[in-house]
Amino acid sequence: MKKWIDEFKIKRLDRYIIAKFLGTYFFAIALIIAIIVVFDYNENIDKFATSNAPLKAIIFDYYLNYVPHLANMFSALFVFIAVIYFTSKLAETSEIIAMFAAGVSFKRLLRPYMISAAIIAVMTYILGAYIIPNGNKTRMEFEVKHKRRDVVESAGNIQLQVNDSTVAYFDRYDSRTRTGYRFSLDKFRDKKLVSHMTARTITYHPEEKHKWTVKNWMIRELGDDKEVIRSNTRTPLDTIIKIEPGDFLISEGQQETMTSPQLSDYIDKQKARGIANIKGFEIEYHKRIAMSFAAFILTIIGASLSSKKTKGGMGLSLGIGLGLSFSYILFQAISSAFAEQMPVVIAVWLPNIVYSFIAIYLYKKAPK
Repeated sequence: MKKWIDEFKIKRLDRYIIAKFLGTYFFAIALIIAIIVVFDYNENIDKFATSNAPLKAIIFDYYLNYVPHLANMFSALFVFIAVIYFTSKLAETSEIIAMFAAGVSFKRLLRPYMISAAIIAVMTYILGAYIIPNGNKTRMEFEVKHKRRDVVESAGNIQLQVNDSTVAYFDRYDSRTRTGYRFSLDKFRDKKLVSHMTARTITYHPEEKHKWTVKNWMIRELGDDKEVIRSNTRTPLDTIIKIEPGDFLISEGQQETMTSPQLSDYIDKQKARGIANIKGFEIEYHKRIAMSFAAFILTIIGASLSSKKTKGGMGLSLGIGLGLSFSYILFQAISSAFAEQMPVVIAVWLPNIVYSFIAIYLYKKAPK
């Protein structure tokens, strides 16, 4: 038991490499984010001035939420850069050779790398799945108000399933007035139509969940041997229909404002309602997991590439590392774009699968 505990105990070498890894990672991210923020502010300063954006809102509503979004977006890239940079330096100063000479195997050397990758992966997932989405809501509201971000204000030809026996249809819906036009609601029993409602307009009341008011309406109740028709062109009718405008009005980046549990519930609900345009939400849900797992793959690739001392110094390793990291990000973007033609899970995880084979190959070729 004691031997097993000693085997997995964090030792001085582990602490040294973990500190190097995480220190380089956080420094690199902080540096690039500072540069991006400066360029972003210079690009948008005119918009901020034109819209009279308060300095407090610019700092706390926009940049304080934009920075974590950027950090998570570039996390995989800077895991790779951090590993390549500090491992190349260790190799250049012959520290890795000394470790090997002391009996440390490459497999043992990778342990602190994997611990660091696990810390980054967990942090990345928690940020992306639970914390950043809430900040994105505030950031996007700021962008709509002060950067003239486009929002979806209307949709047409909307058909969705309210529940297992009810289907709703809007010819058009306008979010500015919260009003739908040429609305119909069909109810079925044993696949047989039993009720058909039509209305010239239907208005949503956000203060009370699922409350709608229909105007110029008609309801046909279809029985086995008779039909009852009720209608009124003057008196509106308040009704509860378990749908909300957010169920069919999908704005750009909406999936980024949902936590992972909210995304999962939304996807399941929309699938049950027969709504097809949810690929972006599925991609976002699976990408958060895949991007976190990528920390392990890229760490193995980076450590395997840069652990050998080369005549040209760290420049060659850094160049190859940057090429591979950018190719990974490009591959991920291309693969996600093809999610319409293949299952979303495969499209999102394909880069990780391919680069896992690269990691295995490089690990076997690394100096032992």
